[in-house]
Amino acid sequence: MQSYNFYMAFFSKPRTPNSNQPEDEREMGFLDHLEELRWHVIRAGIAIVLFAILGLVFQQEIFEHIIFAPKHDDFITYRIFCAISEATCFSPPELPLITRELGEQFFTGITVSLYMGFIASFPYVFYEFWKFIKPGLYETERKVAGGLVFVTSFLFTAGVLFGYYIIAPFAITWLGSYTVGADAVNSPTLSSYVNFLTMFTIPTGLAFELPIVVYFLTKLGIVGPNIMKKYRRHAFLIIFIVAAIITPPDALTQVLIGIPVYILYEISILIAARVVKQKEENT
Repeated sequence: MQSYNFYMAFFSKPRTPNSNQPEDEREMGFLDHLEELRWHVIRAGIAIVLFAILGLVFQQEIFEHIIFAPKHDDFITYRIFCAISEATCFSPPELPLITRELGEQFFTGITVSLYMGFIASFPYVFYEFWKFIKPGLYETERKVAGGLVFVTSFLFTAGVLFGYYIIAPFAITWLGSYTVGADAVNSPTLSSYVNFLTMFTIPTGLAFELPIVVYFLTKLGIVGPNIMKKYRRHAFLIIFIVAAIITPPDALTQVLIGIPVYILYEISILIAARVVKQKEENT
């Protein structure tokens, strides 16, 4: 019933711009909503492309100071851990990057620019998404979720930075140092290095959106605080299994990503409880 009420409130929101009726009497049909969604997606796509073009313009600087930085021993993460003590000090091995295919550098550069465009434009992309779903919320819900764009952008950025400065250095060091024998030398391709670096950053940024996902699922009545508390142990196990899958088989790296995500899970329980309480007050 809660899910039904949400959908009914959303799809009956009066916002048809072409009607001569007063604004509070206008209603949008299903196709009108699809048309509006299409323009939100187009604007979000344009923002990604514009930032991607900017990334192409500064491509060499991005590769030198961002993409290749974690493979050098003067990267800030290595310097901080080495400054703490000798026991925590570590540094990456020599990893000469090679290209095996003609055009690999070109296509990798395009791919990185698109990734950078998505990361840089994420606040605006979510803003467009928020503008689309906002009319379906009650006035009290809009006030509560007023800072949703900022919180979502902050969590995504925090996740990307966490993956870049924490997970990536450990993963690169472990994977780059691992060997099955003296005859096997680690000389990764440029595309494989970029793919792994991407895997350690963007998915982590999306994983940090767990509280936002729980917020909307609770609004739809799909999950609730009681269910999340009941399956807390299962969630803990699943989180660390996923962390083991997306990270190298290194316990420290798994803990580094598993603990923050589980903390976000506990925060999500509080968010779900607050949403349920607000629903009860509105009924």
